[in-house]
Amino acid sequence: MPAILSQVGSKGKGSGVARDALAGALRIQPAWEQDARAQGYARIAGVDEAGRGCLFGPVVAAAVILRHPHGLRGVNDSKQLSEQQRETAYQQITTRALCWATAAVDARTIDSINILEASRLAMVLAVQALSEAADFLLTDAMRLPLPLPQVPLIHGDARCRSIAAASILAKVTRDRSMREWERIYPGYGLASNKGYGSAVHLAALRAKGATPQHRFSYRPVREACAALPGLGWEKSVLTSSQAELQLELF
Repeated sequence: MPAILSQVGSKGKGSGVARDALAGALRIQPAWEQDARAQGYARIAGVDEAGRGCLFGPVVAAAVILRHPHGLRGVNDSKQLSEQQRETAYQQITTRALCWATAAVDARTIDSINILEASRLAMVLAVQALSEAADFLLTDAMRLPLPLPQVPLIHGDARCRSIAAASILAKVTRDRSMREWERIYPGYGLASNKGYGSAVHLAALRAKGATPQHRFSYRPVREACAALPGLGWEKSVLTSSQAELQLELF
């Protein structure tokens, strides 16, 4: 079974340079939510994920239904904000949103069904976990297998405030968990690289092998571990204490 992130709340991808340049030309526009409301929809959920390109850990998704008016400032594509700005925005969103939820799909499931389907699954789980059912979805470039009207937007996290809010919740949730995983698996630089393939991370993989939370369907993980016979993923197991802590983290 996929690991599901038990955070629910309510209140009553091109080169990095090309991405940054494009994001600079894009702006958050209220028209997406306005159009949905004009059609009679009231609970419009933005949905996004974080961690698709990581070598370690789950992919995390978030769904959020903002109030109208939302009263939020500084909510933008999470990749365009500093860590402190994301943390501040996270507090604003979770306090002021009508409702929100996050969900995670673990590394083993990613290896089993591929990252695209795992991302889709995490997004579906997040939508289903909302304390108030959404009646319309705005997603970041992905259509979800749900019986709801929806609009997938390319670069939606830079164009739509609801999707941007979801991207912040997903990113902050995942980044916080990486700081905790660093305590369990020191030496991989998880607190700083957030599970991405930094030089420190790749060097640790070559020296120490992979953990049970690494994604073995990703080539850098397989290649880094190839020189370490006996440390392949099929032999990686969680100790009982690690398994218990994993449940606490997600």
